[in-house]
Amino acid sequence: MSLNPLRLARLVKKRVFGLERPEFRRHRALFEGKVGLEIGGPSKIFGRGDVLPVYPLAARVDGINFAEKTVWEGRISEGMSYRYANGKTGHQYIGEGGVLDRIADARYDFVLSSHSLEHTANALRAVSEWKRVLKPGGAMLLVLPERRYTFDHRRPVTSFEHLLQDFEANVQEDDLTHLDEIVALHDLSRDLPAGSPEQFRARSLKNFENRCLHQHVFDAGLLRQVFAHFGIERLYEDTAPPYHIIALGTKRS
Repeated sequence: MSLNPLRLARLVKKRVFGLERPEFRRHRALFEGKVGLEIGGPSKIFGRGDVLPVYPLAARVDGINFAEKTVWEGRISEGMSYRYANGKTGHQYIGEGGVLDRIADARYDFVLSSHSLEHTANALRAVSEWKRVLKPGGAMLLVLPERRYTFDHRRPVTSFEHLLQDFEANVQEDDLTHLDEIVALHDLSRDLPAGSPEQFRARSLKNFENRCLHQHVFDAGLLRQVFAHFGIERLYEDTAPPYHIIALGTKRS
């Protein structure tokens, strides 16, 4: 049985591009042959055949994680050990993803962050650091959870004014200001590994060790305000199933 030309074209496109977003495809040049830094990770969404396939395009991706053992990556070590794709390795830093004091200004062509910024107590300090290590014209690609489809759906979106207050107060990563709100509004029926309310609170009190809390709740509008605050030129924003908000911007020259 022969396929009609339109369906055949769609199948070929799916085989070649996978889940890649058409909007991302228009900005591939920001990543092709370039060197970048990923906060947290590695992240499936940046892999071959996925929504934002940066890994197969890049010359190298380095990574930074806050500890030598994390809930998501297991045990890791500093050095050329950041295995972000088959056959591709970058430098693994051990340090705070929001305080890149070991990395020089304008070091990278792009910065990636997938489901990391919401875990950061001082989100604006983090974004300011990510911008600092970008070269002029470099890209910042952020992926955050769409609250409506996660355990955060009962929580309000954080105001930009609150993020600014945290920034001006130099809030550190041991901050538990949001703990009562999180415990009260976190939907444990959508987060079964968190256990009972008592287990969830006990884990949350150790957040500096495990970094599991979503310190803030973002939407596309809040991300626009963050980009505008730092003069990051917004290229596109998008959503992708099952629960991703995507924002891409560049550091103005």
